[in-house]
Amino acid sequence: MAGERDLQKLLGGMQPVLNPGRYVYCTLPGRIPAGLRPVVTVSEPEGPTVVVTQEEADALGLRYDYVAAWITLQIHSALDAVGLTAAVAGHLAEQGISCNVVAGFHHDHLFVGAEQADRAVAALRDLAARRA
Repeated sequence: MAGERDLQKLLGGMQPVLNPGRYVYCTLPGRIPAGLRPVVTVSEPEGPTVVVTQEEADALGLRYDYVAAWITLQIHSALDAVGLTAAVAGHLAEQGISCNVVAGFHHDHLFVGAEQADRAVAALRDLAARRA
């Protein structure tokens, strides 16, 4: 099934869902250790960046500075859709909420400061309601 490209439909139907748990960004000096279960992996010249549960990072003694909540937009967005990231990040910025966006094949995922999770979900639901 092809993802949605129409920005109004994307915003109106995004249905933000707060995933359980707290997540942290860690950078590793080499390869990703066997058994580590990141929800996001990015390869960078300085070493891989992973997003893992805070619990897993603590258990493995991984360093991190940023503790986030993970919000999934439940609409299947096309990878070449234009404007969703800008609209969502811009709306959250207006509320004073930073967000890190990761696009998966089916959905967009937002990582916001853990203490801002409820406000972020409320702001996104408000944005969706205004566009529905």
